[in-house]
Amino acid sequence: MIYLFLANGFEEIEGLTALDVLRRAGEEIMTVGVGSEKIVGSHKVPVICDTTVDKIEKTDDLKAVILPGGMPGTLNLEADKTVQEYIDFANEKGALVCAICAAPSILGHKGLLQGKKAVCFPGFEKDLAGADICENGVVRDGNIITAKGMGVSLEFGLEILAVLQGKEKADAVKAAVQSN
Repeated sequence: MIYLFLANGFEEIEGLTALDVLRRAGEEIMTVGVGSEKIVGSHKVPVICDTTVDKIEKTDDLKAVILPGGMPGTLNLEADKTVQEYIDFANEKGALVCAICAAPSILGHKGLLQGKKAVCFPGFEKDLAGADICENGVVRDGNIITAKGMGVSLEFGLEILAVLQGKEKADAVKAAVQSN
């Protein structure tokens, strides 16, 4: 199971591209609304989530949690107690913890990036406490995947897929969506 947490003000492309890539590959992924089943993105796109934070349960088959950026979506994710618990749960069990754009700041504030390579939307570097800031669009260090922003959303989703199912599967999905 993969949980994609969505909060009002999330960057639509960052969240929905990862969702699309992972569903194309057959991964079990659920969109989880923070505060409501209907979440409205930062560009006023409404999304009906599969479930909400108050209905999910910790499961041994958790493969990943995904945090899209956007404002105020990132702040709304960070303020939610259940989202915080699932980040900790995933990290403790070695599941992937994936964050893009401003959302890596959540991981930095928790101290999860200490000594790890990471990237974020320019201007949020100060929030990546102890991280080795990289220039790449997408960076994986252990079980943590971070990405710069909307422009690398496809690469972000493909990196998550590559870790879960291998590079060959990620390359097949990349080819299928006609990406260079």
